[in-house]
Amino acid sequence: MQPNETLEQELLQNFGPRESMDYDVVIVGGGPAGLSAAIHIKQLAQKNSQEISVCVLEKGSEVGAHILSGAVMDPIALNELFPNWQELGAPLNTPVKEDRFLFLSEKKSFQTPQWLLPSCFTNHGNYIISLSNFTRWLAEQAESLGVEIFPGFAAAEILWNEETVVGVATGHLGLGKDGKPTENFSLGMELRAKYTLFAEGARGHLGKQLIAKYQLDQDTAPQSYGIGIKELWEIPANQHQEGLVVHTAGWPLSSDTYGGSFLYHLENNQVAVGLVVGLAYKNPYLSPFDEFQKYKTHPAIRGVFKNGKRLGYGARAITAGGLSSLPKTIFPGGALIGCDAGYLNASRIKGSHAAIKSGMLAAQAIASALAQQRQHDELTAYPEAFANSWLHQELHRARNFKPAMSKGLFMGTMLVGFEQKILGGKAPWTMRNTKADHACLEPAALHSVIHYPKPDGELTFDRLSSVFISGTNHEENQPAHLTLKNCSIPVHTNLPIYAGPEQRYCPAGVYEIVKSDDGDDPRLQINAQNCVHCKTCDIKDPSQNIVWVSPEGGGGPNYPNM
Repeated sequence: MQPNETLEQELLQNFGPRESMDYDVVIVGGGPAGLSAAIHIKQLAQKNSQEISVCVLEKGSEVGAHILSGAVMDPIALNELFPNWQELGAPLNTPVKEDRFLFLSEKKSFQTPQWLLPSCFTNHGNYIISLSNFTRWLAEQAESLGVEIFPGFAAAEILWNEETVVGVATGHLGLGKDGKPTENFSLGMELRAKYTLFAEGARGHLGKQLIAKYQLDQDTAPQSYGIGIKELWEIPANQHQEGLVVHTAGWPLSSDTYGGSFLYHLENNQVAVGLVVGLAYKNPYLSPFDEFQKYKTHPAIRGVFKNGKRLGYGARAITAGGLSSLPKTIFPGGALIGCDAGYLNASRIKGSHAAIKSGMLAAQAIASALAQQRQHDELTAYPEAFANSWLHQELHRARNFKPAMSKGLFMGTMLVGFEQKILGGKAPWTMRNTKADHACLEPAALHSVIHYPKPDGELTFDRLSSVFISGTNHEENQPAHLTLKNCSIPVHTNLPIYAGPEQRYCPAGVYEIVKSDDGDDPRLQINAQNCVHCKTCDIKDPSQNIVWVSPEGGGGPNYPNM
């Protein structure tokens, strides 16, 4: 028995039993997938004169607080969920007016002619949005239909009846750093359900456990991820072009590192700018955060931000493996939806429409099961409906994008261009990822140190000032939510072999290698207070020694307009 299991038993013995609430459906995660599932369940219940109780748990302090994306939204799924979304005031206020795709060298840029752009890089009919604000709007619609939403409550534990999922339990409140109860302690609550949906986003804490327990990924290619780093700026009106969408590839990333940037001109003279770096990169000296800061200094980019003001900062991992990396999404008692499963279309840099659609498909399967008075079984109608949906067709067309781009910028661009532009996404072959991202990192001895320029505080910034404007905060006296399986690995394995890569792949300054008090042996210091819940450490740690677990609900970033 593990020490934390022993402590858990002691808590339940001394303070238990936990209070319990029963629902027809419990949904973990108040993002686009979870809320769309909740909404559609209620819509179907009304249509069929059913009574279905639905609860949504959201670990952020409010719905939208942890939601981060570029974002350009394809409204195809929203049109199905709410055909009258414009009348309802959905915050899709900026239609895309122009697309530009640039290839960058260190000093120059080349714009791809429009006639050469594959359809995945064109955005006519789409909208530039704040996904966090869109999610807040979805929450309003869900509550108006009778969905119960509990923000500030993190689902920390899966409830089982033998091999069947029967709900989740929220994390305890008031535990001290030592894991023992303080004077403010209260037990978490059990939320039991006939079906439980997991919509935690990429690399979900509970979703990861479910995939491992049920071996949901045993017949698929390894999942691939990217880290997306984003800033929101307000710029002078004469530099703003509302509706302009700019994507780039190339510099500052090396040709063998997958990634690219986005620059979206929203309403109110605001610009969303970001860089996505594929987490299969090899060089342990690479810092995605510093690559992003360097990107903004390019001659074709920096003028956008002259005399501007940075308003927000955030980071989040995204799933990028595509259809071949999609796990089995169902198990007894529930299902994975949205980016917890990995539905994002990396070729389009879009996941919100896929999240909405996957939530709706799962909702339809649940409503049908409950109408037949079934519970706790496998929702086989969900993957069957996905296989016959436009979402499957879209992801099938894009299935080779990430494996192709893993072959390098130039070869990948040619392969993607040929398949998408010439073959229309109907290639008679399927490429697959072959290695997990953490296994791609190579020893530091094989690479040169990357020297990044010092931030100037006007266009480029350091990690700590960036975390400050993300609104990130955690209760300091609580158990660390960034846990190590073996405390010696960071300094005895990762440091000598990989030069301590956690100091660089984390975009929030959480991990530091510092000298011990006696000045001799180094140690890993974890500044968990800084964590923006991006999950990069859980994904990229080469020893897979770092495990991200849920902190107290309400902790983490607070993203407005991101």
